[in-house]
Amino acid sequence: MSEPIISVSGLRGTIGDQLTPVVAARYVAALATTLPKGSVVVARDGRESGAMLTQVILATLAANGLNAIDLGVAATPTVGIEVKEHAAVAGVQISASHNPRQYNGIKLFGPDGRVLTKAKGEAVLAAYAENRAGWVSVDDLGQITQCNDPHAAHLARVLATVDVEGIRQRKLRVLLDSNHGAGSLLGSRLLEDLGCDVTLLGDLPNGKFAHTPEPIAENLTSVCSVIASGEFDVGFCQDPDADRLAVIDQHGVFIGEELTLALCLLQALPATASKGQVGNHRSTIVTNCATSSLSRILADRFGCSLKQSAVGEANVADLMIAENAVFGGEGNGGPIDPRVGLVRDSFVGMARILDLLTTSGLSVSELVASLPPLAMAKDKMTISTNCLPGLFDALTVGMPGAQASEPDGLKLDWGDRWLLVRGSNTEPIVRFIAEAPTTSEAQSLCDAARQVAQAMQ
Repeated sequence: MSEPIISVSGLRGTIGDQLTPVVAARYVAALATTLPKGSVVVARDGRESGAMLTQVILATLAANGLNAIDLGVAATPTVGIEVKEHAAVAGVQISASHNPRQYNGIKLFGPDGRVLTKAKGEAVLAAYAENRAGWVSVDDLGQITQCNDPHAAHLARVLATVDVEGIRQRKLRVLLDSNHGAGSLLGSRLLEDLGCDVTLLGDLPNGKFAHTPEPIAENLTSVCSVIASGEFDVGFCQDPDADRLAVIDQHGVFIGEELTLALCLLQALPATASKGQVGNHRSTIVTNCATSSLSRILADRFGCSLKQSAVGEANVADLMIAENAVFGGEGNGGPIDPRVGLVRDSFVGMARILDLLTTSGLSVSELVASLPPLAMAKDKMTISTNCLPGLFDALTVGMPGAQASEPDGLKLDWGDRWLLVRGSNTEPIVRFIAEAPTTSEAQSLCDAARQVAQAMQ
């Protein structure tokens, strides 16, 4: 038996080895010791091991004197909304996101409907390390109840952000690939309510992934082929817990994960700009520091301010709250609309992009062509975390002419291109992320940084 991969936001591991019923019970019991009395909502994506873990977690919560509300299969952003709908003290999502089928995980939410803050996550980790629990007697056991429709509130919130009647009149032809995860349950309802002609792939949430679950180019070739051979206006692809959205244009071309947030901003920011400034205040959007410069370009175009956080959904949410941001997200296909919730949300992305297609009258490929061409490259290598400060110093000296900052690791920005070098929080590796006008130029930045790192070992 080996240890699960664990952090302030949750844990994940392989079923039967890193993640067993014993580990799940220990972790959720640790969470329970940090909570006041009340209710906790519990959901899962479509993974085959999800039903088993659900029973363990529901029982553990009840055995610690907490009421447990079982949402069944539901998307990660839906959990955040249901926490607030039920005035719950916490939420638990059972999902391993885009990891392979042998994995599962547990993601935790606070009473504000967002993923746990770092401080609260550290409190759970401390309780887990000390094997704390608050088992109660029979008189104090919590109740376990079922939620009949966990999707209705989420659906209503998303629909309230777009021109529903306008989209309905377009009768857009949409392919949705949920890859047998949680996304189809709400996704199909959303698209039907928006009057779309919907084709579903992988709509049964049974965890039997039809392709590798991360929604990136190399995993979506079969979906692209379906769109290319049919008559669709757009294709949407979700990861198993439906917090990330990939977009395929009407020709069957995957447009790139960074373009999901950019298209959402292209739809959201004109309305913000039309309201004008209040005094010297400009509307703010928030992304993490590894997100494409398209966000900054669009913020400048519409008179908004861009703030960037460290990588991680919790960090983006923290900064969005602090800045009272009108929109945010991460460049991996994770838009965040605070009017809906402070969680990455594929359904927000779908609705916003359909609204953009409607109001602009343009196709997806035409919208993409209207944005500046930028390309990303990513790489990683094994390195001791002790080497990182020296690596950052060497890169700052060895790659001159850039504005250096340390939002999360080291970021070097030359204006028309940038390089981010950051260590992993869970593994002894360093990641290189670069953006430039062309793929070869972005890759050259990663290669140069890797050479400096290799010379230090």
